[in-house]
Amino acid sequence: MKVKAKKYLGQHFLRNEDVCRRIAENVDDNNLQCLEIGPGTGALTSELLKRFPQRTSVIEIDEESVVYLNRYFPELKDSIILGDVLNIDLRSLGWAKLNVVGNFPYNISTQIIFKVIEHRDVIPQVVGMFQREVAQRYAAPPGSKNYGITSVLTQAYYHVEYLFEVPPEYFDPPPKVHSAVIKLLRDESLDPKCSHAALRSVVKTAFNQRRKTLRNSLKGLMGSIEIPSHLLQMRPEQLSVRDFEEIALLFE
Repeated sequence: MKVKAKKYLGQHFLRNEDVCRRIAENVDDNNLQCLEIGPGTGALTSELLKRFPQRTSVIEIDEESVVYLNRYFPELKDSIILGDVLNIDLRSLGWAKLNVVGNFPYNISTQIIFKVIEHRDVIPQVVGMFQREVAQRYAAPPGSKNYGITSVLTQAYYHVEYLFEVPPEYFDPPPKVHSAVIKLLRDESLDPKCSHAALRSVVKTAFNQRRKTLRNSLKGLMGSIEIPSHLLQMRPEQLSVRDFEEIALLFE
């Protein structure tokens, strides 16, 4: 049985066994359930089952892939979820905590990470494949040209490690871009004292005009709030996560 990659689902099946093994090996064994998003034809699934034979589950939106997985991975019996991960409450799956892994569809990879952030209380670890430029944004430090909204909102809750890059020819069909694997590790000591909603609002407003200083980019939000003058003179990419937290606390 052959599964055809579907463009509308952003499917690019990973075919390199060494890359699959490296991804699986970078998942720390913390005795938690491992949830793979978008397994496709199971190349990565096979390596995850070697490491976590009793603790691997998958969620797949493509019915053809689900039929394939049921046929060739009988050990996944009762551990295959048919559905759209973006529409599922991960807390409802029955596990107190879970690790998230996957060769994520690039057209929804950012939405997946925002979903992870929403469920940060139950997801201590993520190891995932992204378009290289997107992965670089998550790991980018302040001052970098890649530093932006996703950098701040992810690093507010997770340590981000840029692991390795993957060329297009390791996929079927090959994407038009290079890919990279990153790892997110939850660290509650990083948690901002402000609400996530306030942090998100400030960060998005600031980066929507990233070439302007905060004095101008946050003008619509400021009102009578007094932001420290040294921050007002800076552009958003120059601010640390803690700087954004300080401003968000003032707005709250």
